Amino acid sequence: AAYQRHLETCVPIAQAHDAAAIAVNDTRAFGRTGADGLHVDSGPADLADAVERSGGRHIIGAGGADTRHKALELGEARPDYMFFGRFGMDTRPEPHKKNLQLAEWWAAMIEVPCIVMGGNSLETLGVAAATGAEFVALSQAVFNEEAEPRDVVAAANGILETYQLSEVA
Repeated sequence: AAYQRHLETCVPIAQAHDAAAIAVNDTRAFGRTGADGLHVDSGPADLADAVERSGGRHIIGAGGADTRHKALELGEARPDYMFFGRFGMDTRPEPHKKNLQLAEWWAAMIEVPCIVMGGNSLETLGVAAATGAEFVALSQAVFNEEAEPRDVVAAANGILETYQLSEVA
């Protein structure tokens, strides 16, 4: 219930700024709040179920792929994206090396787009962008006490343009 109330506040704000609002692992809150998509990191069966139920009407993304085998297993469900990293774990300036390796491998081999979790500093954004991932997710680099999120996102998108990435996820 608390997560649903949180989404009820956040979803309209994100959508008003032309950003997709993605719920995480909670199909009930996802359905009740009008979120644009659902991120599933609870396993292949849950992901396949979400993809099937969505019928292409919503964004369904996959997370929890910490090995190549698991990424391929999740990819069989044909999610709209594969996420390499863990929310809230961007605690260091540089992205996690394992996430970078998985994103680089995935981007070179698989058609499904991927997102790689960046570090908590824009100074290392190029490292994540160099993987070839279609998107780089930022959290603490954008949302911290010292930053104005709009300015950080604009700066990040400027950096990513040099790597031909779409935008910050």
